[in-house]
Amino acid sequence: MCPALSKPRPGPLPRRLLARYLLLLRLHPLLTKAASSAVLSALGSLLSQVIERSRKKPGSSKSLDLSEPLRFAIYGFLFTGPLSHYFYLYLEQLIPSNVPFAMVKRLLLDRLVVAPPFLLLFFFVMNLLEGKDLSAFAEKIKSGYWVALKMNWKVWTPVQFINVNYVPMQFRVLFGNLVALFWFAYLASIKKR
Repeated sequence: MCPALSKPRPGPLPRRLLARYLLLLRLHPLLTKAASSAVLSALGSLLSQVIERSRKKPGSSKSLDLSEPLRFAIYGFLFTGPLSHYFYLYLEQLIPSNVPFAMVKRLLLDRLVVAPPFLLLFFFVMNLLEGKDLSAFAEKIKSGYWVALKMNWKVWTPVQFINVNYVPMQFRVLFGNLVALFWFAYLASIKKR
């Protein structure tokens, strides 16, 4: 193990965790973003289940389904983290901040070109991870895609405006993951309808 990773630093736990995260981000940016995407995606799924349980009648005991957070973690690790990492790198090259109307162009590219297929990918991968066939995927797209995409535009448009224009590049995936914690809770609840 790298000596810098094994030395505990004094100070409060949140500060030590942040220092460790920043170090890992510098040493292994893609892996760190994939791992944080996995953890926060799984937490979003768990949050969805906790919210759903709290809405049920008292006395009805339904245990948590741990396979769902696992699916969300897989999706976050293999897709959200890596694709977001490379998207933000590409976005910086494609539309540098000194280009006229860069803020608007970045936002429009993200919202109109990237978001629709990314959401479609989410539904497709979740369908595969659940072991369902293509007819179930087609039905889910028919019943939930448009609703989820409209909600995506409502929720993520202001978030992504801030993210692609004001958040430093190395923190964009983390910023998105923190918002996605609640977004995945929403998607998990839509998925169950």
